[in-house]
Amino acid sequence: MKHDALFSDGFEPPEEVRLLDTTLRDGEQAPGISMSPEQKAEIARTLDAAKVPFIEAGSACTGEGERRTIRRVTDLDLDATVTSFARGVRSDVDLALDCGVGGVTLVVPASDRHIEGKVGTSREAVIDRTAELVEYAKDHDLWVEVIGEDGSRADLDFLETLMAGAIDAGADRICYADTVGHASPHQAYEAVSRLAALGPTSTHTHDDLGLGMANALASVAAGADLVHATVNGVGERAGNVALEEVAIALSHCYGIETVDTTMLYDLAQLVSRATGVELPPNKAVIGQNAFAHESGIHTDGTLKDERMYEPYPPERVGRERRLVLGKHTGRAGARAALAEHGVEVDDEGLGEIVDRVKEIADRGKRVTDADLLAIAEEVRGESRDRRVELVDLTAASGSGTPTASVRLTVDGEERVASGVGSGPVDAAVSAVREALGSAANAHLESYHVDAITGGTDAVVTVEVTMSRDDDSVTVARSHADITHASVTAMVDALDRLLVSSVRAPVADD
Repeated sequence: MKHDALFSDGFEPPEEVRLLDTTLRDGEQAPGISMSPEQKAEIARTLDAAKVPFIEAGSACTGEGERRTIRRVTDLDLDATVTSFARGVRSDVDLALDCGVGGVTLVVPASDRHIEGKVGTSREAVIDRTAELVEYAKDHDLWVEVIGEDGSRADLDFLETLMAGAIDAGADRICYADTVGHASPHQAYEAVSRLAALGPTSTHTHDDLGLGMANALASVAAGADLVHATVNGVGERAGNVALEEVAIALSHCYGIETVDTTMLYDLAQLVSRATGVELPPNKAVIGQNAFAHESGIHTDGTLKDERMYEPYPPERVGRERRLVLGKHTGRAGARAALAEHGVEVDDEGLGEIVDRVKEIADRGKRVTDADLLAIAEEVRGESRDRRVELVDLTAASGSGTPTASVRLTVDGEERVASGVGSGPVDAAVSAVREALGSAANAHLESYHVDAITGGTDAVVTVEVTMSRDDDSVTVARSHADITHASVTAMVDALDRLLVSSVRAPVADD
């Protein structure tokens, strides 16, 4: 293969490429990640709603707990084909069958390192055993995909012979596996080209060299019509290729539609919460900064033409565009940010607001919506009557159920309420919602904590973004107590949202 032919002008993408999501299996194998059956079921439902056609629910051979989880997913009666990871032994296929899955991803050793060093067998034995297992699984009406583990370090002639045997035995498809993220795009292209000539071929890429996405696209260019991926790229070591990146790249670059891309951000947030792995702000597609603009030049250009500095509209992946305030903010960006909150200022006032925003940012402080609105109020000589204020907060946690009580003033009336939760912050937020009743019908879009000093008495900053109807606001508050900082930020955000809405009494219900 000529290296310059990988993505040449003559490249014609396949008419259809599908995705196999392995978040619930390979994703959970990342250090420190463990998802409950309920979390896995919710992720599986959302993947199915996004029209992901294959969902690997786990490894039935892991243990009874894992098998209960897989059964929880198979009981959902999804449109997607639910599969189980299975090693090259018949008992793994039997355990998968017992879970009611529709298919197995049958993993057999492909490199000599795995054949001899890990399994302690021979190439010939692997070929024979693989054919037997494929026939056995097909006799039990399973969809079968055979993966040559460590395929990127296998002898290509042997890999081709192994996979040809799997196809001859009745496998539905074969899979090229860059198990340790070893390959270059050119190596992936060469290997997949040879396998795709045998039959339907998938690709499974890892990101150890930062080439997971490049190798996935190289595989598609070589003829692969199914890509294994995980939401947010979670997985062993540096992770797998990210499902959301594959989906939008195939759609945007090649016109190949794989899933409902408008659900990608919701999927990302769901998996982030379930795994406890925060989304990096600069992460492609689903990172906080993916559709955020601060630079004055970029903001001005984006306001004139939304596509000026974006490859595709944020709505395409379930996002919204954000204008971020900071040291690079210009007049157009500040005016647009104020307009989002229904605030108009003259040119002189706008100039002063921009100067004060930059002054705050130059001190290393993030400028939130609440900061901007407070600056605008001062510049315009206005005073704001708060509708909701936190008067007192008490929270307790220990060996028992975390509890909290709050005292608020709401439109001049004092209200007291208590709540319980999974932790003191959760309990305090429940108490605030109880005190506010229907007025607290706001959605927490994001919640972020940063320690800004060191030591056991560290001061933390909590930043929240909350939305109500069509309005949203971001507020940051700092305190030595994370519960106090969290509740203060949320109360201030709720107050801003209520002030911006029609001024009506806050209900007691």
